Amino acid sequence: MEIDDRKYVWHPFTQMQDYEKEEPLIIESGNGCILTDIYGNEYIDGVSSLWTNVHGHRKKALDIAVKKQLDKIAHSTLLGLSNVPAIRYAKKIVEIAPKGLTRVFYSDSGSTAVEIALKIAFQYQQQAEDGNPEKKKFISLHNSYHGDTIGSVSVGGIDLFHSMYKHLLFESIKAESPYCYRCAFGKSYPGCNFECLSGLEEIMSTHANEVTAMVIEPLVQGASGMLLQPPGYLKKVRELCDRYNIFMIADEVAVGFGKTGKMFTCEHEDVAPDIMTLAKGISGGYLPLAATLTTEKIYKGFLGKYEEFKTFFHGHTYTGNPLACAAALASLKIFEEEKVLDKLQAKIEHFKQRLQSFKALDNVGDVRQCGIMVGIELVADKDTKEPFSTGKRIGQRVIKEARKHGLIIRPLGDVIVLMPPLSISIDELDRLCDITYEAISLLIGG
Repeated sequence: MEIDDRKYVWHPFTQMQDYEKEEPLIIESGNGCILTDIYGNEYIDGVSSLWTNVHGHRKKALDIAVKKQLDKIAHSTLLGLSNVPAIRYAKKIVEIAPKGLTRVFYSDSGSTAVEIALKIAFQYQQQAEDGNPEKKKFISLHNSYHGDTIGSVSVGGIDLFHSMYKHLLFESIKAESPYCYRCAFGKSYPGCNFECLSGLEEIMSTHANEVTAMVIEPLVQGASGMLLQPPGYLKKVRELCDRYNIFMIADEVAVGFGKTGKMFTCEHEDVAPDIMTLAKGISGGYLPLAATLTTEKIYKGFLGKYEEFKTFFHGHTYTGNPLACAAALASLKIFEEEKVLDKLQAKIEHFKQRLQSFKALDNVGDVRQCGIMVGIELVADKDTKEPFSTGKRIGQRVIKEARKHGLIIRPLGDVIVLMPPLSISIDELDRLCDITYEAISLLIGG
C-alpha cells in the first residue's frame, strides 16, 4: 500500500520529494474524533480532516442520510432541473443565514464558491439596471486565502501560495490586514484605533468607482496562520462597504458552521454580507459541497429575456449533488437536535484555559483562538518575535512528533493549527493539548 501511494498519488500542498522519503500515514477508518491507519494505530483528528469534519466520523445520522438518499438517486444535474435535497437545503440555509441572503448557488468546493461570488459581483455591475460597468475590480486583504482557482487566487494575499501564478491572475487591490501580533503600524489593540482600517478606507474612497466588491474572511484569516481580526473590525468593514457602495463578500468557507462558536462568523458582529460563501463543514465533512448565497437584489440583476443573455453562465457537473445535500441537511438537523453550539461553549472555554500554559513556552510567540480554531505561532526569539529560518522546518517537525503520540495536526509554516471536530470530548481535547505541548517542548524546549 505504501509503495503504491508513493508511486501513483500526487498529494496536495506536499513536497513529494520529501514525502517519498518518509513512511506514509494511510488512514483506513474513523470513528468520532479518532482516525485509524492501515496498521490499527489510532490518532485524534486534530484538524477535523482539513477543517471539514464537524460532528465526528461515522456519525450515525449522517451515515443514514447518505444511505437513504443513495437508495433514491446519487446524482441528477441541476442545469435546468432540480432535486429534492438541493431544494430543501437551500430553503433551510436561507432561513438561518444572515439577514438578506435569499438565493443559493451550489458548487463543490470553497474555491469554486469564491470564484462564483467574484463572477456574480462582476456580472451584476455589467448588466443590472443600477450596475456600473466601470466597477470591475476587487479589494482583498494581505495574508488572505480564498482558494486555488485562478479567480480565487487573484484575490488571495499569501505570496507563498500565489506568487508563482502572478502572470495568470487578474489585478486586485490589496489592503493591510490586521495582524495584531506583528502590527504593521507598531501599535496595540485597542489603543491602535483600528489604524489598519485607515488604509482600507483610503483605498475605497479612491477606487470606489472601479471596485465592485471586497472579499474578506470574517474574524479569522485561516490559511495565513489563524490571524484574528480585533473586535469591531468586521463591522467597520461592513460600514465602509456601505458608505462606498461596494459589495461585501464574506468568505465563510473555513470559519462557518460553528467553528468560531456561532453558526456563521458574521453573527459575532451582527453583520450581513451581500454575498457569502460556504463549504468545508457544510456537509459535516462527508461529501464535496459548497454554496454561494446572495441577496435578492443581486439575484434580480440576472433576470431578463432569453435574448438579453443576462443568465449566469456558470455551473459544475455535480452542482447541488443530492447525496451531498442530503448530508448537509442531516448536519443542520444534528446542530438543532443535539444543541451542538450550546454544548460547544464549555469546550471553547476549556480549550482557552488549557492554552494558557503554552504562552509560557520560550518559543511560543502568540496563541490565537477564536472558538475551536487555534493557531500557535512559534518563534526563534520571543522578545524580538524573530521567526525561525525556513530551513529548520519547525512546524513540520512538531506535527511529526505529535503524530508519534497519536495526534494528527497540520502546520501553516511555523504556526501550529489546532481545529478538532466540534464533537470532540473534553478528555480528547485534553489529550490533544497534552500531545501538542509535549511535541513543542521536546523539539524546541520549554
